[in-house]
Amino acid sequence: MSSSGVRRAAAAAGAGAGLAALYAYQVGKYQRSVGRRFNIDAPPAPGSDEFNRLLEAMTGTPQRAGNRVTVLRNGATLENMRQAISKATSTVDFSSYIFWPGEAAEGFMEAFIDRARAGVDVNVVVDAYGSAKFGPGNVERLREAGVDVALFRPPRWYTLNRLNNRMHRRVLIVDGTIGYTGGVGVADVWTGDAENPEHWRETHLRLEGPVVLDVFGAFMENWMEATGELLTGVHVPEVDPFDDGVGVQITRGTPTGGPTGTSELFYAAIAGARQRLWMTTAYFSPDAGFEEALCAAAERGVDVRILVNGQKVDKEISRQAGQRSYEPLAQAGARIFEYDRTMLHAKVLLVDDTWANVGSGNFDARSFDHDLEVNASVTDRACVEELAGHFLDDLESSSEFDLATWRRRSLRKRVAERATDAVRQSL
Repeated sequence: MSSSGVRRAAAAAGAGAGLAALYAYQVGKYQRSVGRRFNIDAPPAPGSDEFNRLLEAMTGTPQRAGNRVTVLRNGATLENMRQAISKATSTVDFSSYIFWPGEAAEGFMEAFIDRARAGVDVNVVVDAYGSAKFGPGNVERLREAGVDVALFRPPRWYTLNRLNNRMHRRVLIVDGTIGYTGGVGVADVWTGDAENPEHWRETHLRLEGPVVLDVFGAFMENWMEATGELLTGVHVPEVDPFDDGVGVQITRGTPTGGPTGTSELFYAAIAGARQRLWMTTAYFSPDAGFEEALCAAAERGVDVRILVNGQKVDKEISRQAGQRSYEPLAQAGARIFEYDRTMLHAKVLLVDDTWANVGSGNFDARSFDHDLEVNASVTDRACVEELAGHFLDDLESSSEFDLATWRRRSLRKRVAERATDAVRQSL
């Protein structure tokens, strides 16, 4: 090809790329401006019987009474889970988006192998994308020891339409009576105590009681898709409620082309807040509908505080996308804090005095529209106050957003924020 032909080809390619970028920007801008809007004329208060029935109607899962809830922070989570696995007598069912090689993963693999060799039925499913680092060698090592291992949605030509829908859940069920869910993955960043950037800040729940059946349901949904196997018998024992137990409700978010359980859950909680709405999330990029819902809560006098990542975030583009919403939220009366110590990976929502939600879902389009999530809602004043104490502790390591300073930011930063509209629906 002549030099002039090369130039024409390059110019055409550049023009095509420019048009594609412009189209993506306009689509992203439109999607953000339209957003999702749910209308609730008289939203019930989170934690009320009416609210629990509303969630059950929307998501199909009831609140179950008589459960014990233990809040776990940071590295204590993985050790608690590993100890539970090591004591299993009948079943271990485990699923995770992230299972990365390292000391943490080695400890879990040894526990899985030990229990499998002792005759326990051990089933492990990890996301093929999120756990790509795990590698075939580790999979084979587990299988040789008797552990049943499956990869969730590995790349195949006939599943291309679902490759963007990842299993972001983190679930462990031991003997059908103990369940775990929250934000923790199996990797060395989840060890330690969030003391430096190599150790992340996290929140997880240990659940005991009848609600473990619904935690297992979240695992079973992914296990059946990955293997075609239905687990029964000892995997689903009858579990008696505790006399001093509390109500817990599991919400599964499964993308189907419309609103997911995750988005419905979050919107109902925001709309129903009366006094307090404290949110901790790793990735915060609300669309127009959720931005309006948060602003409306602040404007009606709710104490809205949002804790997100600061400069230690692992995905800066996600932080920039969320910063698009800072100004309107601050103008409405919400307070925004950026966590400074390390990467903040926890996902916690506290509403008023008696309702808390902990899970895998972030406050972004990936969790609302694309990924499979699982969240646990707890109706219990003591649990809420414990999590509120953790929230206030985290604010001590955070910087509060200042609107006056923000308005003096550079043109370059403003352009970078606006450019995220093109990819906002994929973050």
